[in-house]
Order: sequence, then C-alpha cells, then structure tokens
Amino acid sequence: MRIDSINNEFKSLISDPEKYNTMILNLSDISDESLQSQIIRQIRAKILAGELASHSSLPSIRQLAKEQRISVITVQRAYENLMQQNLIHSRRGKGFFVSDLQRNKKKDMAFEHLKENLQKPLESALAEGLDAEDIMQTFLKVLEEIKK
Repeated sequence: MRIDSINNEFKSLISDPEKYNTMILNLSDISDESLQSQIIRQIRAKILAGELASHSSLPSIRQLAKEQRISVITVQRAYENLMQQNLIHSRRGKGFFVSDLQRNKKKDMAFEHLKENLQKPLESALAEGLDAEDIMQTFLKVLEEIKK
C-alpha cells in the first residue's frame, strides 16, 4: 500500500514538472524593497553563491507568481532584469535557465554589486564627518554581527 502511494506521487511529479520546480524565496510586502527587487536580489544571491547551478531551470513566470501570490508582471520584470545582468537566459518554449558563469565571473559580479551598494552609504558617512578609520571600524563591527 505504501509503495503504491509513493509510485502515484512520483507519477504525479513526472506528469506535472511544475510541482517539483519550485523556488523558495522570502518575499515581504511590508518591506521597503519592492517585490521585484526582492526577487532579483534573492535569485541573484542564489546564483552567485552556487545554490542554483548553471543550466538549472527556474520556475516559469506564471508558476513563480502563483507560488508567491504576486503579479505575473512583477516576476516577468524581475526575470528581464536578471536576463539583462546575464544571470539567466530563456529558451523559447522551454523556460528560463541559470546562465553558465565561471566561478571568477560570479565573484567579480558579487564584488561589483557590493561596490555599488556601498557607494552611497560611504559617501554619506564621509559627508557626515566620519573618517576612513571610523568607517572601517564600523564596517568590521557590522560584519562581525552579521557572521554570528
């Protein structure tokens, strides 16, 4: 009886591949960050960290929208942004896939993204009178807190 249940579940997965091609994202509609930006940030992080391997398929736009209970347009725009960054690509009639990025390219992209994200806060800190040593000590303190 138990084997029949497992076989039926397996057959169900094979007949409906969208059932097992899910993506776990932590989206919040009360965040200051838009849903689209949250999707981009989280998928980007999964790709650059190697959690999503090259050539892995992503959920369809409709499937991800349904799973996350958000607009199809929001997911479509997020995927378009990820395609512009060359992190994902589409194959007509097949779906969306993680692009093949070399390890050093992933690291370069992560460094560039970090640099972009640090630019404004660092300029602001300097404008408010903090010197490079103060900024570095604060940066290291925050980094230690995050690592805990």
